[in-house]
Amino acid sequence: MTYIITEPCVGVKDSSCVDVCPVDCIYTKDEDDMFYISPDECIDCAACEPVCPVTAIFAEDATPPQFAPYIPLNYDYFKNNDPADLKRK
Repeated sequence: MTYIITEPCVGVKDSSCVDVCPVDCIYTKDEDDMFYISPDECIDCAACEPVCPVTAIFAEDATPPQFAPYIPLNYDYFKNNDPADLKRK
């Protein structure tokens, strides 16, 4: 399981979650409008969830139904982007 960043992050891109992630698994590109959590690197520690100022981060299996489309969006992001080419902040 992984954590999912959802719609409230769009346009905000606050990096509080990045700063507390112990495994540096939260990525973005300059042109992205939000952050994404690598499902292969996330250790399910939940450190990112409580620090999100817009309540955009949820455990995958606890993602509210209205944000369910962000689950495949998060996975697809890493199918289309190599983490080595992405920024953490």
